[in-house]
Amino acid sequence: MADITKIYTSKAPDAIGPYSQAVTAGGMVFTSGQIPVDPETGEIDGKDIKTQACRVMKNLAAVLKEAGTSPEKAVKTTCFLRDMDDFADFNQVYAEFFTEKPARSCVAVKTLPKDVLCEVEVIALKD
Repeated sequence: MADITKIYTSKAPDAIGPYSQAVTAGGMVFTSGQIPVDPETGEIDGKDIKTQACRVMKNLAAVLKEAGTSPEKAVKTTCFLRDMDDFADFNQVYAEFFTEKPARSCVAVKTLPKDVLCEVEVIALKD
């Protein structure tokens, strides 16, 4: 069985439940879903989808870096939106961050933790 390593960085929000920010196993990184919480204040960053998506991407970048990889090494993302009307604006931010266009699922959900507008999780190769 592959070694599993838990990843933690203070540059992303602490987990708000019994889980890790990410784990590495078998040369892969699996992040937990990141929401737009500012790790310095613990508060939601922004009220619109673009601002919240930017914070989510910053949080993901911090977790991926701590895990020894980067957004360019992402192979799959799962995106959760509270409202599919935000799809186009979310995609603008997403495209700037995930420039290598990993495989992706994007779904609308009824509610997200802390009533945020978006959440994203990533599977990436380790550098």
